[in-house]
Amino acid sequence: MKRPKLSININKIALIRNSRGGQLPDLLHMAMDLETYGAEGITVHPRPDQRHIRYTDIPILKKYISTELNIEGYPTPEFIHLVLDNNPAQVTLVPDPPGALTSDHGWDIQSHHSFLEPIIAEFKSQGIRVSLFVDAKPMNASLAKSVGADRIELYTGPYAEQFKSDALSAVTPHINTAVRARSEGIDINAGHDLNLDNLAWYTLSLPQLDEVSIGHAMICDALYYGYSNVVAMYLDRLVNPTHYEEYANNI
Repeated sequence: MKRPKLSININKIALIRNSRGGQLPDLLHMAMDLETYGAEGITVHPRPDQRHIRYTDIPILKKYISTELNIEGYPTPEFIHLVLDNNPAQVTLVPDPPGALTSDHGWDIQSHHSFLEPIIAEFKSQGIRVSLFVDAKPMNASLAKSVGADRIELYTGPYAEQFKSDALSAVTPHINTAVRARSEGIDINAGHDLNLDNLAWYTLSLPQLDEVSIGHAMICDALYYGYSNVVAMYLDRLVNPTHYEEYANNI
């Protein structure tokens, strides 16, 4: 059985760098080290204020990383040009307004159909895989198909929040959405607040899952365990999720 790929979001590494105004930690060096440790993709989410990832980081990462580059963001004209200029493997479109602290909801695709469809078509014409950040509702898989997306990224914030109180109820909407997505020929990514506690149960519950994107939790865990160790720990949740099933059943 295939397992999901692990893409690591390096925004928080860039945030630490920017806090001192210098080049430490070295973003590219750390991204390449993460690949060495087992990361199968690098995710970045440049925002208009460039408070973490800078637009100038993107071409450097594109040139030197050896895994897939995934650029997330709201499709402003500047963002669209950035993506087209750097031709990543994947672009993930999120509905964040410019000042948002973090992504906390998915697209209302129906209301934004005429906005999203031509943007998606332009990216796909350049060979860029397009994923839409969506809430876990089966209809969103069908709507993503209708605007031409290749994938959906399931917003897992509510899952993470409910996981410890009712793991099965927390994951059920995601299971139903993944089943619909597969029936529509849409691939499935997931991200937001996935961590060492809840990742294995999510992986076990969604055999259709293609990729997870994890950043904040991994950076926090790395403060305790170190980067090389923590990448291996997350990969183990993806490779051997049944080892952690008892935890989810007994929380």
